[in-house]
Amino acid sequence: MSVLLLGLVLFLAAHSVRIVADGWRSRTIARLGEAPWKGIYSLVSLAGFALVVWGYGLARQQPVPLWDPPAWTRHLAALLMVASFVLLVATYVPHSGLKARLHHPMVLSVKVWALAHLLANGMLADVVLFGAFLAWSVLDYRSARRRDEAAGTSYAAGTSGATATTVVIGLVAWALFAFWAHRWLIGVPVFS
Repeated sequence: MSVLLLGLVLFLAAHSVRIVADGWRSRTIARLGEAPWKGIYSLVSLAGFALVVWGYGLARQQPVPLWDPPAWTRHLAALLMVASFVLLVATYVPHSGLKARLHHPMVLSVKVWALAHLLANGMLADVVLFGAFLAWSVLDYRSARRRDEAAGTSYAAGTSGATATTVVIGLVAWALFAFWAHRWLIGVPVFS
């Protein structure tokens, strides 16, 4: 569990700088330059991510059950993941109405992903991993919306075509992941 915790601390700390020290971040970027900042940020994030993956795998080898979720929670999680995939895609599709309306769809995607997995899993490692990401995403979304408000950020209006494209790509990505990639990458079938 200690490797998982260390990974979460590194990964989420790097991704929380704008939440807790946005001024320090801006001053550091001004002092170092944007490219060195991004390099350091990327290295810390990658190290944290690698430790999260490794630590979660280690923790799953010695599971500590906290509760046994009912079967219906897996179906609810699969349904929530449809929304998570659509939100993730909305981050990258230009002129998506979802991004225009929600402003930070990737953070919302992480929030839905974490909640879905908390509902469907009852092991200690699951609660630590998904609970940490859920807490982070709640704080990050609130912080990002406050920054937008303070800066007077406005988002371009979305188009129906881009929004439809977002939904279709999200559904296809969800189907590929749910019916094939989740088992291949995680070792757990979504539907069994």
